[in-house]
Amino acid sequence: MIRTPWRRREEPLDHAELARLLPAPGDPELSSDRLSGLEEHLMTEIRNRTPDPAPDPAPDPVPGTAPDTSTGAPPAGLHEGAHASRPVRRPGRRPVLVGVAAALALAAAGVAGLAGSPGGSSGSESPGRAVAPPAGAVPAPVVQVVRGSTAGLAGAVADISGAAARAELPEPGPGQFLYVRSEVSWLVSWEGADGKNKSYVDKIHPREVWMSPDGRKGWLIEPYKEAVDHGGITLDDPEGGERTLNSPSYDYLRTLPTDPETLLKKIYDETRGMGNGPDQQAFSTIGDLLREQVAPPKLAAGLYRAAARIPGVVLVDDSVDAAGRHGIAIARTDEGDGSRTEWIFDRETYTYLGERTVQTRDAEGIKAGTVKGHTAVTDRAVVDAVKQRPAGSAPGERAPASATPSAGT
Repeated sequence: MIRTPWRRREEPLDHAELARLLPAPGDPELSSDRLSGLEEHLMTEIRNRTPDPAPDPAPDPVPGTAPDTSTGAPPAGLHEGAHASRPVRRPGRRPVLVGVAAALALAAAGVAGLAGSPGGSSGSESPGRAVAPPAGAVPAPVVQVVRGSTAGLAGAVADISGAAARAELPEPGPGQFLYVRSEVSWLVSWEGADGKNKSYVDKIHPREVWMSPDGRKGWLIEPYKEAVDHGGITLDDPEGGERTLNSPSYDYLRTLPTDPETLLKKIYDETRGMGNGPDQQAFSTIGDLLREQVAPPKLAAGLYRAAARIPGVVLVDDSVDAAGRHGIAIARTDEGDGSRTEWIFDRETYTYLGERTVQTRDAEGIKAGTVKGHTAVTDRAVVDAVKQRPAGSAPGERAPASATPSAGT
């Protein structure tokens, strides 16, 4: 029997009919593990990127005292928006040092991107405009901007640096880890359904970091949104890499000069061409070294004295950290965007409490007085293992407003 061979159907497929038969495609959404992995990869790429050569001329190695710019108004001859067309080159930083700002910004951007994406499940009325703010965000607090002054700055810095030099902290040994616990909150960018920018911040939440003295091993616990798993993520850096001011370790910090003049010159030289001008970048670099690091006492004292030599640095009589603790502050206003960064210290012990960033003028949809971010260091210590906490310290507990860090700068 002769069989007729099978022939492929020559009629074209009815794609419209086929689409009706198949189920509708799903709305893909990144899992928390995938989102965390992508953020860690991005931070690693940023850290490994070499800054572009800067054409800006080198500043005076030892800047003098400058007039008070704490009110947020541009200096004489500088008009608002003068920095708008200037490309900003920021240095790559290790996540452990800038995670408070950068990691949370990445997390907020990721969550906001998912919420406002077309076809998402957030109930957006139009692509890119979410009806509700990102999960976990609350309205940004607004405070009265207290004017700063250079009057009293020298005396306050002398007291602060003296307290830092006298701080008692065990020297970390082989196999030990530096531990820092903080309360943190930072600005969340969000565009409402009406197309207007809204000022929201993360809810204040705990953040814990462990880092080996050589910077090769570390761990981060920050149970916030979906950015970091509740068990934490690794900060291991097996290759070690070259240590710099923007990628330091405790061992590297011990090699830095403690003389304020020499130290400040090194900071200006190594950060040339980065940030919104040499003075602001120098101030930011010192802040990064103090925010989430355990600096040797003599170096911490030198950093404070060096900061006082930066033009535009002032003393603010009252500021409040993320734990609600009041204190005096060493501060500087970024001429580019009008945000003032304040390092807060206890009025009596002069211990470093935390940091606050306040908008001093209306800019980029953010009203003057808006608190763009604040932190509170509640513990610094040396421990024997990752995830080990100092005696008396428990995870997830917020420090009372009267508490002060137990050790460190």
